[in-house]
Order: sequence, then C-alpha cells, then structure tokens
Amino acid sequence: MDVLFTAEGLVALLTLTILEVVLGIDNLIFVGILAGKLPADKQERARTIGLLGALIMRVVFLMLASWIAQLQDSLFSIPAILGMDAPFGVSGRDLIMFGGGMFLLYKATTELHDKLEGGPETTGGTKAATFGAVVSQIIALDLVFSIDSVITAIGLSQDMTIMVIAVVASMIVMKVSAKSITNFIAKHPTIKILALAFLLMVGLVLVAEGFHAHVPKGYVYFAMAFSVTVELLNLRYRSKLSAGVVQLKNRMPEGP
Repeated sequence: MDVLFTAEGLVALLTLTILEVVLGIDNLIFVGILAGKLPADKQERARTIGLLGALIMRVVFLMLASWIAQLQDSLFSIPAILGMDAPFGVSGRDLIMFGGGMFLLYKATTELHDKLEGGPETTGGTKAATFGAVVSQIIALDLVFSIDSVITAIGLSQDMTIMVIAVVASMIVMKVSAKSITNFIAKHPTIKILALAFLLMVGLVLVAEGFHAHVPKGYVYFAMAFSVTVELLNLRYRSKLSAGVVQLKNRMPEGP
C-alpha cells in the first residue's frame, strides 16, 4: 500500500484508471444496446450484472497475471502462406481476440439489420431477447474486453494494488454513467446506429489483433471521438432548428 502514497504511484493509478475507463467504453456501449432490448424493468438489472461480471473477471484475471502472460505464448503455428515471410504463431490471446471480434461483427451486423430492415420495435423487447440470452451475450463479450484490458494494465503497472484499484474505480465510473449513456443511445436513433458502427470497427480491430496486425488505439478512439462530436453538433442543430432558434442562410446568388 505504501506505493499509493508516492507521486509515481498516484500518477500510475490515475493514468491506468483513465485508460481503463476509455477501454471500457466499447464494453459499455455493447451492454447498453443489449440491455435496451429488454423490458424497462429488467434493463438496470442486466446492466448491473454485465458490469459486475466484467469487474469480477478483470480482478480474477489480474490475480492470474502469470496465466494471462502465458496466453500470449504460441500454441501452434500456421505455415507461411498468403505472402507471409515466416510461419504464423497462434496464441490463446489471438484465438480469444479473433473469436470475440467475429462475434462482435456478427452482433453489430444483425443489430444494424434489425434497426434498418427489421419490423417495428416493441416496447417490451422481442421474444428472442430473453434476460438469460442478453446476460450471457454480455458476459461473453466481457471476457474478450477483460482480457485486453488486463493485458494493458499489466503492461502499465506491475503493482497488484494499483491495478485492482484502477479496475474497480473504472467500473464504478462506468456503473454511474451506464444508465445515462444507455438512455441517450435509445433516445436518439442516429446515435444508436453510430454506436453499432463503432462496434463494427472494434470487432474488425479485434480480428486484426488476432492476426498480429496491430492497430494503434489512438487512431480508433480519435475516429470515434470525431464522429461523436459531429453527431452531437447535428443533434444540437436539429433541436434548435425544430424550435425555430436557428436557420442556415443561403448566400449563393439566385439564378436569372
């Protein structure tokens, strides 16, 4: 515990907590969209179980740090094909990232199809969207996001106390903001489509990571932040336009 009272320890704790919150945004978006398919009286329970499951997994994985490190060891190799210079070593982490990415691509695609091509939504959720099915899907993705989060935490800090406190603090922040984020996404259909597009991008990144194609997270989060900023400006413009507060002027000269 003494490390927490040093400047280096406090900086590491703050940095890791912020990073864990950022890494958890994808998880939170997915939880919000899935929970939104349930009746209103079950949504909060599903969100709580989903985030609690993520917290438990991350703390357990931190305590199994040596096992997590072994997940990055090669399990088998794929011969050098398709222009590869050397055999491709496949680790347990690669399999988890690839499987999670494919699952995320599938879920985001089916959700987009349901929103754009499916029938009208019902307020009580569809018959297929049972509580158990939604929670099981949330926990499955918790596993993928937790592995990635814990590997990041181990890379930034070797102190177990700092890592556990950062993970718990980030989950508290996510729990506090989960309902407001879910309600905001449900209230604005364009935001929901944008969130699903984010999940498609994250799924593609996870698949790429499974093939050892590193995609800098900064690029991904910058693209997401830029898209959200543009959409928030659009929402603000549409709200003011409907209220008659603002109107864009066409200053182009009219034709003869």
